[in-house]
Amino acid sequence: MRSILFHIPGRIGTLPLFGFGLLLAAWALVAVVVFAVAVRRHGVARALAQLGPLLAGSGAFILWALPALDDGAGVPVRGYGAMLLAAAAAGTWLAVIRGRRMGFDADTILALAVEVFLWGLVGARLFYVIEYHSQFFPPGRPWIEGIPAVLNLAAGGLVVFGSLPTAAAATWWFARRRGLSLPRLADCIAPGMLLGLAIGRVGCFLNGCCFGGPCDLPWGIRFPPESPPWLDQVARGLLPPAGGAAASNWSLPVHPAQLYAAVDAGLLAWLAVCFTPWARRDGEVFALVLTLHPVSRILLEIIRIDEPPALGTPLSISQLVSVVLLVCAAVAWAVLWRQPPRG
Repeated sequence: MRSILFHIPGRIGTLPLFGFGLLLAAWALVAVVVFAVAVRRHGVARALAQLGPLLAGSGAFILWALPALDDGAGVPVRGYGAMLLAAAAAGTWLAVIRGRRMGFDADTILALAVEVFLWGLVGARLFYVIEYHSQFFPPGRPWIEGIPAVLNLAAGGLVVFGSLPTAAAATWWFARRRGLSLPRLADCIAPGMLLGLAIGRVGCFLNGCCFGGPCDLPWGIRFPPESPPWLDQVARGLLPPAGGAAASNWSLPVHPAQLYAAVDAGLLAWLAVCFTPWARRDGEVFALVLTLHPVSRILLEIIRIDEPPALGTPLSISQLVSVVLLVCAAVAWAVLWRQPPRG
């Protein structure tokens, strides 16, 4: 576990780095150059559509979010947040490569990636906040005091399945605006999303979240005090409570469920790429992912113990969502098989 990789100092010499500082000046210079190049290549309207949200969001992040994250030692670079950005970059890279072979130019894929990433974050965070609302808005605490914690994505707290509705809606709207084939576009980005998930699960491991149950196998992992597995074992009476004589002990060994999930997502991404030449209809690659990922998630949830049973069933909320996705996959295959194969 390595929740904080290092700190970025808030000042360089006497000059501030964040807020109205050096980083914002550098962002403004880069933004002007990038936007000018985009205008020259595509015109003002398309440049605004493609780069406007990204530039505005990154500028606002530098101006307001980064100063708020300063903990006195600087802005912490968290393992979870770093892996999240690496996941987005890797998934986009794979989608760009696949897009070239499927008739989508790099600019189109990059523009889609920005929208899907941002809306996926919104959905994943919203799902997490709703599921664990008592952590952010405990009884008796003014709701406005929980907002900074809700916005602190780098500290962890995303539910992958929560991103599906918002990311799917963003993809549909993107395809509709640009007159693109939605099934073909979904086939293009599906393996990249799995690759991103694989890298993101490494971030979960660094953060200590999404942990597994007790493990007596050689690869069982111990987590440090105050980590999510440690706190869970204290709550279950498996370890002394905070302040106890042995409270500094690390957790009992647990399954590295995060790494299992990373390997699983990586293998599914590879399988989706290998299946692409065999797909006979647009949408079949996405349908394959929609079929296999929920199955593996249901099995992985048996190992994880961080989510309790939900809605009066023996299944966790992720398993219940997986069942719904399997139904959607069955419908998708039924629709696809009614379509004529590609010529």
